[in-house]
Order: sequence, then structure tokens, then C-alpha cells
Amino acid sequence: MSSILTRKSKSNKISFKIAVIAPSGSINEISSLKLIAAGKLYKEFGIEIVYGQNCIENDLLGSSAIKSRVDDLHWAFMDKDIKAIMCATGGYNSNDLLPYIDWQVIKNNPKPFIGSSDITVLINAIYKKTGVMTYFGPNFYKFGAELGLEYTLDYFYKSFFLHGDYSILPSSEWSEDKWYKNQKDRHFILNKGYVICNPGIARGKIIGGNLCSLNLLQGTEYMPDLDSVILCVEDDDLAGVYTFGEFYRNLHSLFQQPNASKIKGVLIGRFLSNSNMTLDKIKFVVNSFPGLKNIPVIANVDFGHTEPIITFPIGGIMEIKSLDNKVEIAVLRS
Repeated sequence: MSSILTRKSKSNKISFKIAVIAPSGSINEISSLKLIAAGKLYKEFGIEIVYGQNCIENDLLGSSAIKSRVDDLHWAFMDKDIKAIMCATGGYNSNDLLPYIDWQVIKNNPKPFIGSSDITVLINAIYKKTGVMTYFGPNFYKFGAELGLEYTLDYFYKSFFLHGDYSILPSSEWSEDKWYKNQKDRHFILNKGYVICNPGIARGKIIGGNLCSLNLLQGTEYMPDLDSVILCVEDDDLAGVYTFGEFYRNLHSLFQQPNASKIKGVLIGRFLSNSNMTLDKIKFVVNSFPGLKNIPVIANVDFGHTEPIITFPIGGIMEIKSLDNKVEIAVLRS
């Protein structure tokens, strides 16, 4: 596996175009952050941003018509000048696009497709239907943050511009501020590092993202095969005090899918404080699966709805080791 985007170094920028589209939430939801985010990506990586012509539409879901979103998706893949595609933000409804996507367009024009939260639906469905590797990573608006972005930028760089294997180390601190409302009012929390729920060693293909979004694919032709998978899952705090129960039953539902017994390892992303998910609750969930006792399970990994976050390839290869209170996580390209 090699990086599709190429570049000599951070200090020797090669300019290329990335399309920003809004297959879930409208870009109107982040309109004030567009210039900051575009400027940050150009400064750091020499990336020129172009926008889908329909991504400013805004309806009752904070999204736009199915046809508008599908048209922008097809345009971004077919335009030869566009080297990668980023999703503006998350939302609730990207799964309504699935029956209308021309999968052959994507298969014939493979390029990185990046997003998280509700975009979990698309990154996993695209991989399943086409075999094209996609990426769980920051939605475009995340690059509008003025503070605390270094770790996110570093793993974005490693995913797309670094050709070799790379290790995923825990961030030094994290935040759950609504920074997009006040860039100066930031509060960072010391990261205590990875938490070993089960020890072990595993290597497998990466599948996952936002758990409740991934589960929308169950029983459909868009659900990835779980055989020999390193499963990466996280969830937000929309369920509030019910997050514990929702995470419990959603994870059990996922492990009742075909080939789930062949999952090789599990990474669990960091939970927001409002979810009331404690370490004891996470371990309770893990211990409720007899099959998980024989595979490594690591919690408090830097992906999900807190910041900063890593970028990792859906369909890529990951190796995890959790032995003697030491954790090693690496994305392998060879």
C-alpha cells in the first residue's frame, strides 16, 4: 500500500487540488471557517481547495437534495485535476445517497476520499463496493481551528504524504471545546494515553469509524466484510446519559454480523464527557463479548468526536500490540 498523493517534504510543497463536497451536512454549517481551513491546508501542504457547486444548499436536515450531493460526488471523482476529496462536515443522512451512486465512476477514478462522523457510511461503502481505499480523518471544517491542530495535521500528513509505515502515538492533550463558536476559549486536557482492555497482538484490514453510522450498513450490499479486520469504533454524545446502553447494544449488533467472529482486534476512540462513558463502563462492554477475550482491545485512541484525531485508511493494514502494559499501533504500507 502506498500513498496516492505524493510530495517530497513538508518544506517543499507540491500544489494540487482537493475538492470539498457536502454529502452529509451543508457547507453553510461551516461557512465562517472555510477561508481559515483552506488557508491552513494551503500553508501546510500546498493544497488548493475547490468546492462542489451544490454544497451550499441547505434544507431542513442542514443538508441538500440527494441529486445535488450525488452530482457533486461524481464530479469530484471524475475531474482529473482533483487529486483527493474531503467532506465538509458530518450530519445525519449520507446513507440516503447509496442507491444513487455510480460505483463504476469511483472505481474508474480512484482517489482519496476523507471524512468522519456520518461520513463513516460513505468511506466504508465506497471501499466495499469498489475496493478503493478511503480514509477516516478530519472533515474539512476541522482545519479551521486556530489552536490545538498540530497532532491532527501530523497524522493527515503521514497518511497522504509519507510512503512508509507509521506508528500511531497518543496525543499529549485533547479537547472537546466548541471552538468553532469561540476560537480563543480553549481548554485542553492531559491525555493519559491508551487503555488496554485486553492484551494481545493482531494484524488486519482496517474497517470502522462512527459506530452508529457504520451500523446503518448492516444487512445491505454496502456493509464491508469483517473477516480478518482491525475494527476501529467510536461514538458521539448525542444519546447523552444513554450512550453507555447505545454503545453496548450497537457493538453487540455489529458483532452479530457475518464473519464478526473473525475480527482480529478492536480500537475504541475517545468518548466525549457528556456521554458519561467511564473506563469501567468501556471494560464492562468489552467483557460482555466472550469472543473479545482472545483478541487485543485498546481504548482511548485519538479518533472520534474529540480533538485532535488521527487519519487512517479504510481497507489499509494495521498492526496492534498490547503486551506488558505497552501499546504499539502502526499503519503498514508494505
